[in-house]
Amino acid sequence: MTSTLSTSPSFLPTPSIEPPQPPFSGGGDPSSFTHHDLPDIDQTELLSVSWNQDYGCFAAGTSRGFRIYNCEPFKETFRRDLKSGGFKIVEMLFRCNILALVGGGSNSQYPSNKVIIWDDHQSRCIGEFAFRSDVRAVKLRRDRIVVVLEHKIYVYSFMDLKLLHQIETLANPRGLCCLSHHSNTSVLACPGLHRGQVRVEHFGLNMMKLINAHDSHIACLTLTLDGLLLATASTRGTLVRIFNTMDGTRLQEVRRGVDRADIYSIALSPNVQWLAVSSDKGTVHIFNLRVRVFGEDSSCQPSSVQGPAIFHQNSSTSLDSLISPSTGANPGSSLSFMRGVLPKYFSSEWSFAQFHLPEDTQFIAAFGSQNTVIVVGMDARCSFDPVHGGEMMQQEYVRFLKTDSRPR
Repeated sequence: MTSTLSTSPSFLPTPSIEPPQPPFSGGGDPSSFTHHDLPDIDQTELLSVSWNQDYGCFAAGTSRGFRIYNCEPFKETFRRDLKSGGFKIVEMLFRCNILALVGGGSNSQYPSNKVIIWDDHQSRCIGEFAFRSDVRAVKLRRDRIVVVLEHKIYVYSFMDLKLLHQIETLANPRGLCCLSHHSNTSVLACPGLHRGQVRVEHFGLNMMKLINAHDSHIACLTLTLDGLLLATASTRGTLVRIFNTMDGTRLQEVRRGVDRADIYSIALSPNVQWLAVSSDKGTVHIFNLRVRVFGEDSSCQPSSVQGPAIFHQNSSTSLDSLISPSTGANPGSSLSFMRGVLPKYFSSEWSFAQFHLPEDTQFIAAFGSQNTVIVVGMDARCSFDPVHGGEMMQQEYVRFLKTDSRPR
């Protein structure tokens, strides 16, 4: 593995996405992209879609480059269409001009084992990392760059690209890894070395926790913005579990369904009241969460230690302090009173609200404003009733890429 820094030590991400001047300029060299006004034709293949850290934007990696979209209101912010190929990974850093790019597609001149850190405002590469194997995922926060390989995760400083941590994992072809994004917490979650295990690193506290989340392999995981709660699903795809990342306590379990499913995404609402799950069964499920997060508002916490310490103190002494007194939001079986006697299925919490799509549509979901859910892949925004739940209503439909291909 090698890394190259090609920027001044004092570079900082600029505060907002702006159309760059000049556009990319040609060839396979990452420091000289070329921009072309190509028509939106069926030959453009959609390779990936991914949210930014606050779910206000998403990036689409295509066989011809990449495109950035704003969610509310929906609009294409900018695109880069390239003669030299496309990108299978396009990772944003909130709404700034810094992007992490990894090449992909059948004709891409950008290798799949190299991470390009691109400043789209300056139209230049500010750093790159090369590895011996394909890059599975890249995750960014304002002070860290995280590169995920199939068996290893590398954590770098954003300021000087120095390697800070190396983490061994079980085979991780999905590139599973997630980060916290509050300035007062630095948390990373990834698969552990055993099936169904999640490793949680609290870098600010110099603490690591192993959570045995499932019996099957981990298929999807996500953290709250402060990293204090973890939601996971396995390759069975029937249950989603929520954990306290400080002590590994399981706080809640909800049931997506009975049949095996491939989970595409798990999203937590900013207020940690709702959880959304999408899968290959063609349904977005919304669940009500009964967990209470201490230190959710970073402005109330004077130090990086105080918030998690308060959470740990409460969670280690009593689970009651983490469970909201409001119950009954998620429907359960009428036989749930026989918990412990009948099989676990009968005591399950089921989804509070649902939105149905074609089963062959691959999509990811996240929460928008005012009890809405944004579904990318089918390109829609839908709303749910926060009191009565039930079937969600579609509010908006936009076709952001005029092609029949779907994200991988």
